[in-house]
Amino acid sequence: MIESSPYICPVPTEQQPLNEYEELKAAGFFKTCTLSWQQYITKLVWIWGLSWIIAGPVAAASFAPHKQIIQFILCGSAGASVGVLLVLVRMYLGWSYIKSRLTTTTIFYEESGWYDGQTWTKPEEVKSRDLLIATYQIQPILQRIAQSFISLVLLLLVGTVVWNFL
Repeated sequence: MIESSPYICPVPTEQQPLNEYEELKAAGFFKTCTLSWQQYITKLVWIWGLSWIIAGPVAAASFAPHKQIIQFILCGSAGASVGVLLVLVRMYLGWSYIKSRLTTTTIFYEESGWYDGQTWTKPEEVKSRDLLIATYQIQPILQRIAQSFISLVLLLLVGTVVWNFL
């Protein structure tokens, strides 16, 4: 963690945006977004596959796999995509929160509890540093997640088109 001098920054260390960014980047769940594209897609496919544990039986109850295999696969795939969607939403919310903390000029923080909130205006060099991190580190992650959302929606649309042709 990067620590600031208490004379420069009165914000507690764990509430400083740069430290929050470093902590999020190191967290296993959110670290997925920082992996290479291949590793990132592989993790999402694993999540999709594990989501079949719930989606498969639901799809099988609706469409008998031995009679309506295509409907079963499409329904199960769409259901399993909900798990991926939830993971993507959680990652997006976490990263966008940190980006907003980095790009704002004033930081709201709590000194000892929820009842004593304070604000601190960032000096110019801190604002510049935080803006660079938000622009060059976090924005590409948010774009990757947005591309994942778009890809997921396109796959669901393809499934819908195939479903309508059956």
